[in-house]
Amino acid sequence: MYLRAALTSFRRGGSSLPADSPSRSDVSVDVPHLASYNRVCGFRLRDELPATYPHVLAFPLQMRLMTAPGFPFPLPGLVHIANRITVSRPILASERFDLQVRAVDLRPHERGQQFDVVSELLIDSAVVWTDVSTYLRRSNSTGSSSAPFDVPAPSAIWSVPGDIGRRYASVSGDRNPIHLNALAARLFGFRRAIAHGMWTKARCLAALSERLPSSYTVDVRFKLPVLLPAKVGFSASAADSGWEFAVHDVRTGRPHLAGVVDQRTSAAPQPPSTASTRPAT
Repeated sequence: MYLRAALTSFRRGGSSLPADSPSRSDVSVDVPHLASYNRVCGFRLRDELPATYPHVLAFPLQMRLMTAPGFPFPLPGLVHIANRITVSRPILASERFDLQVRAVDLRPHERGQQFDVVSELLIDSAVVWTDVSTYLRRSNSTGSSSAPFDVPAPSAIWSVPGDIGRRYASVSGDRNPIHLNALAARLFGFRRAIAHGMWTKARCLAALSERLPSSYTVDVRFKLPVLLPAKVGFSASAADSGWEFAVHDVRTGRPHLAGVVDQRTSAAPQPPSTASTRPAT
């Protein structure tokens, strides 16, 4: 998979996204794998899937989409800047489902171009889980902010071990070298290996898991990377629509992630999307 990803380095970008929609049918959950994922991310072992778990099941489809010949951008250098997950109702480990992935909404960003990779989980042809990962293809270095940042009082202090990148890679399949060792990370401009953004999001949801309703949307913005090992502060506070939460470096206050949980999501499953709702540009 990563050899194919490396071979995309010669791509020079483009003005449109492919209409391809890789999919898998009749998917079942490997319960030992789910248990391993839950342990790495801090979730309790239970019958319901964590909101972030289907992301790792859809990851091979995402990679297939972005390494296919018609995809315009090289994978090395893409930055995962945001992720939004909507859960319409609990998904049980015993249920079988379909997965589908597509790329949409190529648009300008102050530092280049951004687009969304949308993953959907369907049960009985109804979408019950949606994941929108936003990626940035940088073409310039402008637009970065040096504004001061507020450091919220932490609700908890987490010691993030130096091997969490390798441990999360083993359960997620995301073996990007920047997460695995310092040498590879330095080739991409990082002083040390960095934690996966989706691990950080999952760890936050694990901390909030006893307070989450049966349907909700959790939206995060990935900010500065977590250099491993690390000591980070997790903060969470109640909001009108649910929860606001953040992760920051304990020593410097530098922000790593900011997110919200919106509990106003309708519990009714949405109909599956069609080709007419999949813009290519």
